[in-house]
Formats: sequence, C-alpha cells, structure tokens
Amino acid sequence: MAKIPIALQMYTVRDEAARDFIGAFKQTAEIGYSGVELAGTGGMGAAELKKVLDDLGLAVAGSHVGIDQLESDLNAALDYNEAVGNKRVVCPYMPEERRRTGDGWKAVAELFNKVGQACCARGLLFGYHNHSFEFETFDGVAGLDILFGGTDPALVKAEIDTYWVQHGGQVPAEYIRRYADRVELVHLKDMAATDDRGFAEVGTGILDFKAIFAESEKAGAAWYIVEQDVCPGPAFESVKLSFDNLKAMGQG
Repeated sequence: MAKIPIALQMYTVRDEAARDFIGAFKQTAEIGYSGVELAGTGGMGAAELKKVLDDLGLAVAGSHVGIDQLESDLNAALDYNEAVGNKRVVCPYMPEERRRTGDGWKAVAELFNKVGQACCARGLLFGYHNHSFEFETFDGVAGLDILFGGTDPALVKAEIDTYWVQHGGQVPAEYIRRYADRVELVHLKDMAATDDRGFAEVGTGILDFKAIFAESEKAGAAWYIVEQDVCPGPAFESVKLSFDNLKAMGQG
C-alpha cells in the first residue's frame, strides 16, 4: 500500500505567512512536506500561486473555504481552486447560529449536498472539517452524525480532525472507521497530557496514532495534514517536529 503523503495546513503558520506569504511556502517545502492545505491566498491570483507551489514541488492537498463564500459566491471559489490545481474544497467551520439545533444541522446538510453537487460537476470534491462542538447531541444524535447522515457520501466528504474528535470525547480512529467511505483528508495534531488538553506536536501527546494510521490507510485517505491551532513557540519549529516525528513513525 502506498504511503499517505503529508501536507501542512497553512493556518498553522499564519503569522509567518502574514509577514512573508511566499516565504512560508518555501520553509514548508524545505522541511520536506509534500503539499499544503490553503487557508487563504495572500491576495495572489490562482495562476501566480500555482506557479509558486509548482516551483517548490508542493501539491495542493486541499483548501479551506468558509461557509459564507460557499453560499454566496461558490462559482468564484471553485474557479480559483480549479485554477490553482486543488481538487478538494473544505468547509472549515460551522458558525454558532447554524448549529444550535438538530434542525440547524439538517439545514446545513441540505446546503452541503448542493455544494457537493456543484463541486462534483466540475470534477472537484467537497468536505467538512470538524471541531469538537459537532459532538453536542440533539435527541441523542451528535451534530456531526446528523450532518453526515443527511448528506450523500459521494457529495460530502470528511476531513477528520483527530485532536478535535478526541477533545469531543470520541475516539479518532473509530470516527475514521465510521466514515471510511467519506475520509479524504485526515488532520493530524496531538493533545498534550495536561489538564487543559492543549495542542501538541504530533507524537508528543496522548493520541493513538498507530490506530489512526491503520484506519486512515483502510479508508484510503488521500492526505495526512499537519495542523496546530496554537504553537507553544515558533510555528515552524512545531511543524518540523511534527513532520520529523511522522517520518520516524514510518509515515510520508
């Protein structure tokens, strides 16, 4: 079985990218990452950004696009992603007003089916990235399960964030197995063995990555994506440590 390649979610190095957008990609490539997941475009046109990434040998594993843009300006978002060479469009977050009730999640599911249809019509894939609030239950059913239960697996994929599944009181490997027919992207970050359950570099915390890797491979995930919402020190030191630990665990 071919190894799953490793990308970096650029949100992790957002402060560095704000100072030197292209330089952040250069540093990512120098560490050894095979790809990136976009969290903004730095004001660059798609063709210009594609050339930068191609020159650095970085593939686009995915791109986060907010729900407001998906709802109001979908074609422009898809145009950009096609042009930059990305095939996986991901909604990264659900605003609170859309997730207060089970009916709210059902309405999001209807919207996502439509977005997924539009993506599929253009040869793209659409997915959703979880946090931990999706594990709030409504009549005994978690919001994430309402969302996926109301969407077609061919139209709405899953970007399982392993840290946030653990934070939500669930087992990451089990959720990857549950939605194996949807799992395209797997976000890798670790949880510190502290009372505050803070973010930690991959391999330095409590997550069971052996089980996560096994289920991700069974699911046929396309990419592992390192993300750390908050880094304790310089972000590029954190993402290098995560990358080096993943390589030491035989990944990439």
